[in-house]
Amino acid sequence: MKKDQRIFVAGHRGLVGSATVKALNEHGYLNLILKTRSELDLIDQSAVKQFFKDEDINVVVLAAAKVGGIEANRKQQAEFLYENLMISANVIQAAHETNIEKLLFLGSGCIYPKNAPQPIREDFLLHSPLEPTNEGYAIAKIAGLKLCEHLNKQYKKNFISAMPCNLYGPGDNFHPENSHVVPGLMRKFHDAKVKNLPQVHVWGTGNAKREFLYIDDVGTAIVNLLENYSSSETINIGSGEDIPISLLAEKIKTAVGYEGDICFDTNMPEGTLRKLLDIKKIKDLGWQPTLGLDAGLKRTYSWALENNIF
Repeated sequence: MKKDQRIFVAGHRGLVGSATVKALNEHGYLNLILKTRSELDLIDQSAVKQFFKDEDINVVVLAAAKVGGIEANRKQQAEFLYENLMISANVIQAAHETNIEKLLFLGSGCIYPKNAPQPIREDFLLHSPLEPTNEGYAIAKIAGLKLCEHLNKQYKKNFISAMPCNLYGPGDNFHPENSHVVPGLMRKFHDAKVKNLPQVHVWGTGNAKREFLYIDDVGTAIVNLLENYSSSETINIGSGEDIPISLLAEKIKTAVGYEGDICFDTNMPEGTLRKLLDIKKIKDLGWQPTLGLDAGLKRTYSWALENNIF
């Protein structure tokens, strides 16, 4: 890509979008187009079409999405399916109609089957049923990557799709009910420390394993893909390592400085038992993660304290 190309980062205020903006700027891409939801509602098809007609856009990074943790996904399947379907379809189709040079569509590792072989290769997609608790979100993201794939094949587009693992870091959502696992647990342990509670309850058995990647690393991965990847095949972004939720809870407990006990609530859901992505394809492009989980958790908690998140 040329450094002066006009790049539209959809969802620039979110965790992935803000990391994308940061990484692009650090790599010399300064001609960015950024719109808040009040300025451009990506669910509004006519508004999106008009925006693409009015703006001189060369490249699109589609990081906008309705996201949340296991409870939000479980309770709002219809909303997660509808909103993410509309965002994906509207932006990708508008990019197609206005002959955008390149588009990067971002999804999530949760698109893969619940019982996929580990580590999960990109070609395991749709081989067996999804995890029921996040089916709505997953189906919407699968539809988006398939739309990119078929536009590439039918119209010779350069629309690529990347699926990151669980992401965390500064800028994350620490809402007590709608957050992902790292910020959600971080809030629980922080609140317990402040209130001097004797124990913290964690959902599930603690045996489920998850893979985590610090948000700055996904930013550099996105720039790498924009510069070096052009294929209809989906590509994974991850750390290449996973840990049990029980160990994650211990690490967050340490990062926060909580001294009480951890209790696992086996009556609550924990989702897929294991979800580790195969990252050979992106490592072959010369990218690899740089920040370990312990250091990343400490940075994330420090950021939350400095910004009065709790």
